[in-house]
Amino acid sequence: MSTRPISLAPEVAQALKNGDPVVALESTIISHGMPYPENVESALRSEQTIRTHGAVPATVGILGGRLRIGLTAGEIDHFGQNSGIPKASRRDLPHLLAAGGDGATTVATTMIGAAMAGIRLFATGGIGGVHRGAQQSFDISADLLELAATDVAVVCAGAKSILDIPLTLEVLETHGVPVLGYRTDAFPAFYTRESGCGVDVRLDAPEQVARLLHSKWAAGLAGGVVIANPIPEAFALDSAYIEDMIEQALFACAQQGITGKRVTPFLLAHLHEHTGNKSLAANKQLVYHNCAVAADIAAAYAALCAKL
Repeated sequence: MSTRPISLAPEVAQALKNGDPVVALESTIISHGMPYPENVESALRSEQTIRTHGAVPATVGILGGRLRIGLTAGEIDHFGQNSGIPKASRRDLPHLLAAGGDGATTVATTMIGAAMAGIRLFATGGIGGVHRGAQQSFDISADLLELAATDVAVVCAGAKSILDIPLTLEVLETHGVPVLGYRTDAFPAFYTRESGCGVDVRLDAPEQVARLLHSKWAAGLAGGVVIANPIPEAFALDSAYIEDMIEQALFACAQQGITGKRVTPFLLAHLHEHTGNKSLAANKQLVYHNCAVAADIAAAYAALCAKL
């Protein structure tokens, strides 16, 4: 009998047993990424988008000291209404598991839960990375080290615009994490389709991505893959406009002494407020787009594995 602190929803367990495509989703975006009730509405729409594209959604969260892989609508509402639920990255897991606590999983901990369950694809908004000013603060997201170690592919709209994207890509390169551009040669910057940086390789079809993922892991090359999927052009924000908003948000963050895991939620909330919710609308749309692409790739990966 397994002693791992993990529980799979029956639908997710059955899909994995059958070899059907499954896509993981994080819960930090629910508790700390958007206001209520929009966070819950967005989470449920994300799950529905994955279903529409032929895969099973598995939202990940920590409840009662267990990693839950696949949350009910009521549990998603619990995460949405309770902003006091802590963000849980890798370092926070031991305490929450031992204390029987609740936690909203970040990119890193969602990857951990997905890997434990055997889920290969994960859709999110944007990965964490190297924060601006990290030369002084050393503020670097644990997401990057998790990508180096854990065999899960993350479909995202690049890295969040509030980060130092060139340095983020340098860290990924150092740790051997492939950065794929899905139908793009440019690495996106969350709210915008381009960051001024490129990707390692461009792939234009789910089957191409599936073959790369299978080849990587079959060769024993541990670690994840970043699949950079730009926000749809109709919802992208002007790069100069959002950069000005980010600078204002960073200044407010410094003035208020916000540090550590509080930085990203503070900056996102500041942007949502001061852009008249333009950034919130863009955030939702890029997540839905990532869910659709992740489900397509998961289906292609499942089909490939079934043939081999």
